[in-house]
Amino acid sequence: MKNSKDLVYKTALAAVLCAQAIALGWLESLLPAVPWLPPGAKPGLANIIIMFAAGNLGLGWAAVLALVKAGFAFVTRGVTAGLMSLCGGLLSAAAMYFLLKYAGKRLGLIGISVISSLCHNAGQLAAAAFLTGTADIIYYAPTLAVFGVATGAVTGMIFKAVIPALEKQKNHFLKKKEE
Repeated sequence: MKNSKDLVYKTALAAVLCAQAIALGWLESLLPAVPWLPPGAKPGLANIIIMFAAGNLGLGWAAVLALVKAGFAFVTRGVTAGLMSLCGGLLSAAAMYFLLKYAGKRLGLIGISVISSLCHNAGQLAAAAFLTGTADIIYYAPTLAVFGVATGAVTGMIFKAVIPALEKQKNHFLKKKEE
């Protein structure tokens, strides 16, 4: 009985986190393109939510959030955006989980966010190479790396700032278990 109750509460929390990740992804899609960046480059604010899920719910739930976010990108922005989000999101979610679990104290949240951002970019480059049929897409890597470090640092700082609110939200669901 306890395991099924835990699953219900984790599922409810994951659903709320999914809604938040989708909302942040949608807000990002409204941002105008920056001419000197590769097409579609965005700050990755939804990854704040996925990082919280990776640290608090585990890799499986973080992957589910990345899949839902990619599905939303697919439905609202098309196949290319969906595939880029899927490849980047899953690689990034895995990086977040393993870094939080095994190197969290050494790297800190900002360091983990930066590395996860770079992993997201690597996944997107792989998807772009697949979609275009050429490895020449790798020439975007230096620009994406600079952008990834900058946005990873910013999202890491935002993540640190919103942890209390996310923890309060998580505790709301966990408190129900005790009743």
